Amino acid sequence: MKKFLVLVADDEQSITDIIAFNLQKDNLDVICAYDGEQALELFKSSRPDLILLDIMMPKMNGFDVCKKIREVSQVPIIMLTACAEESDKVLGLELGADDYVTKPFSVNELMARVKANLRRIEKDVEPKIVEYGGLKIDFNRYEVFRGDKIILLTPKEFDLLKFMAMHANKVFTREELLSKVWGFEYFGDARTVDVTVRRLRMKIEEFPDNPEYILTRRGVGYYFYLDK
Repeated sequence: MKKFLVLVADDEQSITDIIAFNLQKDNLDVICAYDGEQALELFKSSRPDLILLDIMMPKMNGFDVCKKIREVSQVPIIMLTACAEESDKVLGLELGADDYVTKPFSVNELMARVKANLRRIEKDVEPKIVEYGGLKIDFNRYEVFRGDKIILLTPKEFDLLKFMAMHANKVFTREELLSKVWGFEYFGDARTVDVTVRRLRMKIEEFPDNPEYILTRRGVGYYFYLDK
Protein backbone atom coordinates (compact mmCIF):
# COMPACT_ATOMS: atom_id res chain seq x y z
CA MET A 1 0.00 0.00 0.00
CA LYS A 2 1.24 3.48 -0.88
CA LYS A 3 2.69 5.48 2.01
CA PHE A 4 1.45 9.04 1.73
CA LEU A 5 3.58 12.15 2.08
CA VAL A 6 2.08 15.18 3.85
CA LEU A 7 3.54 18.69 3.68
CA VAL A 8 2.88 20.71 6.85
CA ALA A 9 3.43 24.46 6.36
CA ASP A 10 3.18 26.63 9.48
CA ASP A 11 5.62 29.19 10.90
CA GLU A 12 4.96 28.05 14.50
CA GLN A 13 7.30 25.11 15.04
CA SER A 14 5.39 23.93 18.11
CA ILE A 15 2.32 23.42 15.91
CA THR A 16 4.21 21.68 13.10
CA ASP A 17 5.87 19.38 15.65
CA ILE A 18 2.52 18.33 17.13
CA ILE A 19 0.95 17.80 13.70
CA ALA A 20 3.97 15.90 12.38
CA PHE A 21 4.04 13.64 15.45
CA ASN A 22 0.40 12.65 15.00
CA LEU A 23 0.70 12.17 11.25
CA GLN A 24 3.73 9.92 11.72
CA LYS A 25 1.81 7.93 14.36
CA ASP A 26 -0.65 7.17 11.54
CA ASN A 27 2.20 5.88 9.36
CA LEU A 28 2.36 8.97 7.14
CA ASP A 29 5.57 10.57 5.92
CA VAL A 30 5.90 14.26 6.79
CA ILE A 31 7.93 17.23 5.58
CA CYS A 32 7.66 20.67 7.21
CA ALA A 33 7.96 24.24 5.98
CA TYR A 34 8.08 27.36 8.14
CA ASP A 35 7.34 30.06 5.58
CA GLY A 36 5.42 30.34 2.33
CA GLU A 37 8.41 30.32 0.01
CA GLN A 38 9.82 27.19 1.63
CA ALA A 39 6.40 25.52 1.38
CA LEU A 40 6.27 26.22 -2.35
CA GLU A 41 9.81 24.91 -2.87
CA LEU A 42 9.09 21.71 -0.92
CA PHE A 43 5.90 21.22 -2.92
CA LYS A 44 7.85 21.48 -6.18
CA SER A 45 10.66 19.19 -5.08
CA SER A 46 8.71 16.55 -3.12
CA ARG A 47 5.22 16.49 -4.68
CA PRO A 48 3.32 15.64 -1.47
CA ASP A 49 0.00 13.80 -1.52
CA LEU A 50 -1.66 16.31 0.82
CA ILE A 51 -0.81 19.78 2.15
CA LEU A 52 -1.69 21.37 5.50
CA LEU A 53 -1.24 25.07 4.82
CA ASP A 54 -1.26 27.87 7.39
CA ILE A 55 -2.62 31.21 6.16
CA MET A 56 -0.45 33.65 8.12
CA MET A 57 3.16 32.84 7.20
CA PRO A 58 6.22 35.03 6.49
CA LYS A 59 7.59 35.65 2.98
CA MET A 60 4.41 34.38 1.28
CA ASN A 61 1.02 33.86 2.88
CA GLY A 62 -1.00 30.68 2.57
CA PHE A 63 -3.49 32.19 0.14
CA ASP A 64 -0.72 33.02 -2.34
CA VAL A 65 0.90 29.60 -1.89
CA CYS A 66 -2.46 27.90 -2.50
CA LYS A 67 -3.01 29.96 -5.65
CA LYS A 68 0.45 29.07 -7.00
CA ILE A 69 -0.03 25.37 -6.32
CA ARG A 70 -3.44 25.33 -7.96
CA GLU A 71 -1.87 26.61 -11.18
CA VAL A 72 -0.08 23.27 -11.60
CA SER A 73 -1.63 20.69 -9.24
CA GLN A 74 -4.90 19.47 -7.77
CA VAL A 75 -3.28 17.99 -4.63
CA PRO A 76 -5.66 18.13 -1.62
CA ILE A 77 -5.05 21.29 0.45
CA ILE A 78 -6.37 21.85 3.97
CA MET A 79 -6.00 25.46 5.13
CA LEU A 80 -5.08 26.20 8.76
CA THR A 81 -6.42 29.53 9.96
CA ALA A 82 -6.22 31.32 13.29
CA CYS A 83 -9.08 33.54 12.19
CA ALA A 84 -12.69 32.45 12.51
CA GLU A 85 -13.79 35.10 10.00
CA GLU A 86 -15.98 33.59 7.29
CA SER A 87 -14.28 35.77 4.67
CA ASP A 88 -10.93 34.02 5.25
CA LYS A 89 -12.53 30.59 4.92
CA VAL A 90 -14.42 31.57 1.78
CA LEU A 91 -11.30 33.06 0.17
CA GLY A 92 -9.36 29.86 0.81
CA LEU A 93 -12.11 27.78 -0.78
CA GLU A 94 -12.37 30.20 -3.71
CA LEU A 95 -8.64 29.79 -4.35
CA GLY A 96 -9.06 26.01 -4.53
CA ALA A 97 -8.51 24.72 -0.99
CA ASP A 98 -10.45 21.54 -0.25
CA ASP A 99 -11.00 22.12 3.44
CA TYR A 100 -10.09 24.39 6.35
CA VAL A 101 -9.46 24.00 10.07
CA THR A 102 -9.73 26.88 12.53
CA LYS A 103 -7.11 27.23 15.26
CA PRO A 104 -7.08 26.18 17.99
CA PHE A 105 -8.15 22.79 16.65
CA SER A 106 -8.28 19.36 18.22
CA VAL A 107 -5.82 16.80 16.89
CA ASN A 108 -8.71 14.35 16.40
CA GLU A 109 -10.56 16.83 14.20
CA LEU A 110 -7.48 17.52 12.10
CA MET A 111 -6.65 13.84 11.67
CA ALA A 112 -10.24 13.08 10.68
CA ARG A 113 -10.02 15.63 7.89
CA VAL A 114 -6.61 14.37 6.75
CA LYS A 115 -7.91 10.80 6.58
CA ALA A 116 -11.06 11.85 4.73
CA ASN A 117 -9.01 13.59 2.03
CA LEU A 118 -6.49 10.74 1.73
CA ARG A 119 -9.27 8.17 1.37
CA ARG A 120 -10.22 9.81 -1.90
CA ILE A 121 -6.72 9.08 -3.20
CA GLU A 122 -6.77 5.50 -1.92
CA LYS A 123 -10.02 4.54 -3.57
CA ASP A 124 -9.66 2.09 -6.41
CA VAL A 125 -12.36 3.52 -8.62
CA GLU A 126 -13.79 1.33 -11.38
CA PRO A 127 -12.93 2.64 -14.85
CA LYS A 128 -15.98 4.59 -15.94
CA ILE A 129 -16.65 7.45 -18.30
CA VAL A 130 -20.02 9.15 -18.55
CA GLU A 131 -21.14 11.89 -20.88
CA TYR A 132 -23.84 14.46 -20.30
CA GLY A 133 -24.28 16.52 -23.43
CA GLY A 134 -20.97 18.26 -24.02
CA LEU A 135 -19.61 17.31 -20.59
CA LYS A 136 -17.53 14.14 -20.15
CA ILE A 137 -16.56 12.84 -16.70
CA ASP A 138 -13.89 10.16 -16.29
CA PHE A 139 -14.46 8.72 -12.81
CA ASN A 140 -11.28 6.65 -12.92
CA ARG A 141 -8.83 9.33 -14.00
CA TYR A 142 -10.57 12.16 -12.14
CA GLU A 143 -10.79 14.16 -15.34
CA VAL A 144 -13.54 16.31 -16.78
CA PHE A 145 -13.82 17.52 -20.37
CA ARG A 146 -16.08 20.01 -22.06
CA GLY A 147 -15.79 19.08 -25.70
CA ASP A 148 -12.08 18.40 -26.25
CA LYS A 149 -10.94 20.79 -23.53
CA ILE A 150 -9.88 19.35 -20.17
CA ILE A 151 -11.23 21.17 -17.11
CA LEU A 152 -9.00 21.23 -14.04
CA LEU A 153 -10.95 20.60 -10.85
CA THR A 154 -9.77 20.34 -7.27
CA PRO A 155 -10.38 16.95 -5.59
CA LYS A 156 -13.38 18.26 -3.68
CA GLU A 157 -14.87 19.93 -6.75
CA PHE A 158 -14.58 16.62 -8.59
CA ASP A 159 -16.06 14.66 -5.68
CA LEU A 160 -19.05 16.99 -5.59
CA LEU A 161 -19.57 16.86 -9.36
CA LYS A 162 -19.24 13.07 -9.39
CA PHE A 163 -21.70 12.59 -6.56
CA MET A 164 -24.32 14.88 -8.08
CA ALA A 165 -23.87 13.44 -11.59
CA MET A 166 -24.31 9.90 -10.24
CA HIS A 167 -27.60 11.04 -8.65
CA ALA A 168 -28.84 13.15 -11.55
CA ASN A 169 -32.10 15.07 -11.05
CA LYS A 170 -32.16 14.36 -7.31
CA VAL A 171 -32.21 17.51 -5.19
CA PHE A 172 -29.84 17.56 -2.21
CA THR A 173 -29.82 20.06 0.63
CA ARG A 174 -26.53 21.69 1.56
CA GLU A 175 -26.42 19.63 4.74
CA GLU A 176 -26.90 16.40 2.78
CA LEU A 177 -24.07 17.33 0.41
CA LEU A 178 -21.79 18.14 3.35
CA SER A 179 -22.52 14.70 4.78
CA LYS A 180 -22.29 12.73 1.52
CA VAL A 181 -19.33 14.50 -0.12
CA TRP A 182 -17.29 15.98 2.72
CA GLY A 183 -18.09 13.10 5.08
CA PHE A 184 -19.72 12.73 8.47
CA GLU A 185 -16.51 13.83 10.16
CA TYR A 186 -16.57 17.21 8.41
CA PHE A 187 -17.04 20.15 10.79
CA GLY A 188 -17.72 22.91 8.26
CA ASP A 189 -20.90 24.78 7.41
CA ALA A 190 -23.27 25.02 4.46
CA ARG A 191 -21.35 28.01 3.05
CA THR A 192 -18.67 25.52 1.97
CA VAL A 193 -21.14 23.89 -0.42
CA ASP A 194 -22.21 27.22 -1.93
CA VAL A 195 -18.60 28.24 -2.60
CA THR A 196 -17.71 24.89 -4.18
CA VAL A 197 -20.83 24.92 -6.37
CA ARG A 198 -19.99 28.44 -7.53
CA ARG A 199 -16.42 27.38 -8.42
CA LEU A 200 -17.73 24.33 -10.28
CA ARG A 201 -20.14 26.42 -12.31
CA MET A 202 -17.36 28.83 -13.27
CA LYS A 203 -15.37 25.89 -14.63
CA ILE A 204 -17.89 23.54 -16.27
CA GLU A 205 -20.74 25.81 -17.35
CA GLU A 206 -20.63 27.77 -20.60
CA PHE A 207 -22.75 30.44 -18.91
CA PRO A 208 -22.21 30.18 -15.12
CA ASP A 209 -25.02 32.66 -14.37
CA ASN A 210 -27.43 30.51 -16.38
CA PRO A 211 -26.18 26.96 -15.66
CA GLU A 212 -27.32 23.87 -17.54
CA TYR A 213 -25.77 21.18 -15.33
CA ILE A 214 -25.76 22.18 -11.65
CA LEU A 215 -29.08 23.83 -10.90
CA THR A 216 -30.59 25.37 -7.78
CA ARG A 217 -33.94 24.39 -6.33
CA ARG A 218 -34.79 27.57 -4.48
CA GLY A 219 -35.24 27.06 -0.76
CA VAL A 220 -34.04 23.45 -0.95
CA GLY A 221 -30.61 22.90 -2.45
CA TYR A 222 -28.80 21.78 -5.61
CA TYR A 223 -29.16 19.08 -8.24
CA PHE A 224 -27.43 17.88 -11.43
CA TYR A 225 -29.86 18.25 -14.31
CA LEU A 226 -30.10 15.44 -16.83
CA ASP A 227 -32.65 15.75 -19.63
CA LYS A 228 -34.27 12.33 -19.88
